[in-house]
Amino acid sequence: MVTAEYSAHHLQVLEGLEAVRKRPGMYIGSTDSRGLMHCLWEIIDNSVDEALGGHGDRIEITLHGDGSVEVRDHARGIPVDIEPRTGLSGVEVVFTKLHAGGKFGGGSYAASGGLHGVGASVVNALSERLDVEVDRAGKTYAMSFHRGEPGVFAGPTPDAPFTPFDKSSELRVVGKARKGVTGTRIRYWADRQIFTKDVAFGFDELEQRVRQTAFLVPGLEMVVRDERGADPVETSYRFDGGISEFAEFLAPDAGITETWRLTGSGTFTETVPVLQPTGAMVPTDVERECEVDVALRWGTGYDTVMRSFVNIIATPKGGTHQQGFEQGLMKVLRSQVDQNARRLKVGNDKLEKDDILAGLTAVLNVRLPEPQFEGQTKEILGTPAVRQIVSSVVTKQLAARFASTKRDDKAQTSLLLDKVVSEMKSRISARTHKETQRRKNALESSSLPVKLVDCRSNDVADSELFIVEGDSALGTAKLARSSEYQALLPIRGKILNVQKASVSDMLSNAECAAIIQTIGAGSGRSFELDAARYGKVILMSDADVDGAHIRTLLLTLFFRYMRPLVEAGRVFAAVPPLHRVVVMNPGTKPHETIYTYSEQELHALLTKLTKSGKRWQEPVQRYKGLGEMDADQLATTTMDRAGRTLRRVRVEDAELAAGVFELLMGNEVAPRREFIVEASDRLARERIDA
Repeated sequence: MVTAEYSAHHLQVLEGLEAVRKRPGMYIGSTDSRGLMHCLWEIIDNSVDEALGGHGDRIEITLHGDGSVEVRDHARGIPVDIEPRTGLSGVEVVFTKLHAGGKFGGGSYAASGGLHGVGASVVNALSERLDVEVDRAGKTYAMSFHRGEPGVFAGPTPDAPFTPFDKSSELRVVGKARKGVTGTRIRYWADRQIFTKDVAFGFDELEQRVRQTAFLVPGLEMVVRDERGADPVETSYRFDGGISEFAEFLAPDAGITETWRLTGSGTFTETVPVLQPTGAMVPTDVERECEVDVALRWGTGYDTVMRSFVNIIATPKGGTHQQGFEQGLMKVLRSQVDQNARRLKVGNDKLEKDDILAGLTAVLNVRLPEPQFEGQTKEILGTPAVRQIVSSVVTKQLAARFASTKRDDKAQTSLLLDKVVSEMKSRISARTHKETQRRKNALESSSLPVKLVDCRSNDVADSELFIVEGDSALGTAKLARSSEYQALLPIRGKILNVQKASVSDMLSNAECAAIIQTIGAGSGRSFELDAARYGKVILMSDADVDGAHIRTLLLTLFFRYMRPLVEAGRVFAAVPPLHRVVVMNPGTKPHETIYTYSEQELHALLTKLTKSGKRWQEPVQRYKGLGEMDADQLATTTMDRAGRTLRRVRVEDAELAAGVFELLMGNEVAPRREFIVEASDRLARERIDA
């Protein structure tokens, strides 16, 4: 804070940084964990820009136990000579002057992520302490800052006594650097006066960002250390395959195309103010070059995974480059569908963007000097000319892929056209039948599956749909249910494995279609959770291996095509008993019935009864299926809310769950076989039969 006792030197240094401390959200987005991580990205991105320029191939990030973070690189090092206009060293200019740096069109960086020149100075202003060391010209230079002001600390901690420089600053020489060794080390403690209480650096988020950067800069090694716990953790990433490897890593499903690489460039002219030697800013026409690099592939699923970058800085909210990418895709695929309309049986329907993006995994990276972003957080690219350049590159390269005479290319492009047309037809079908997928009144119930035994209540929150295995179980369940709020839908044996099947195969399967129609909320992208006709969906299958298989197939259907229902915690598995033990009581006292749900539970019960001197009817009844129970038994154990047990199906981590479903139910047999062989001694029957 600026006080009356500060000298003119202090005021000059802090006049810009004081604005950052008063309005931190303007520069880093927020003062919560997101803003804290953004500060770290600013420092890391400076080192990455050096690596992009061919200076240094290793960056180390360390989270220290005292709450500080350190970033080391082996690049050229921040300039230490005196900057003539300010009379300050290059280090002090970078860390105390807003809009100062080497990224303003001067040739230091052809294309960089940092471009406003405020990154390092903003982090400095929002840090209780920042230490920087630079190796250059055989010497190690050092400088420290306290909330943006340069000076000297009397100890190694942020709360050590601090003496600010008075008349002039000093860039200290603290050691010698080996010949040819250059680099920068920055360690800082975030200011707790600025950031909200208890915010901390997220190791998982940091690791994810570092891995992403390593994908985008082939050959760069990124090392992350977390020394905050009892056992330090270290991970290291280096990838030489670039964004093609990134797209393969991100893809959530099996591919119907290989990963295609589309590259190209274009030029555009923009008018920018250029600083003249006299100090005047003169508008000048500058020709820019924009390089475009895209890796994309389509898979069997319908989820879209899109990552866009500008000079390797992520733009999660897109911008003109992503608009151009989607524009190019639309142009090529619409043209190809029109050319193959007869084979694809398209009619007069037109592809929409969602049809093309379904199942697409794409990584888009553009490189250009001084891109225009919307705000310092750089989440949206605003440079208008980039849209047409990206669109042109994508159009040209993708059209060439469709025109290729290679056998593999022809097979893959044919599969892709089939997929996007299938998505289009599914969307049109879903829209056409949207109204029939709502809860029907008595006059409209004929549009629901014939086998559905509906409930009387119109209260969605209170209603339950039991999906039961076979007609025999249906007969017993009819007598056991509460017809007021419990509906029944029988399915015939094992349904289609939708992890392997296409969307069209799934929709044409009678059992899958009946389930989707009964729930009434659509499927896939058109699924609307609020339209679901039942508050709970309960899978009630036999307590054997076949029943577990049926339950797994049903869960695969719900996970892939009605995932919001699972994420909302509205899908359950019924837990029917395995055994019925009738304990005989002496005299006229009625016998006691006890149900057990596993072999272990049965043996424990019989051991307990034996020790108590009690007898039971032999043989103990073992239920092979729900149909063996009478209605009272099924109601008491499995359907009556007062005594039943339900197992809620949750998706805590959708990506991890998707990987497990693909492993256990997908097309690739080898990984599944390897998993079964390796995990056979670790998996209990209860975990498999679930």
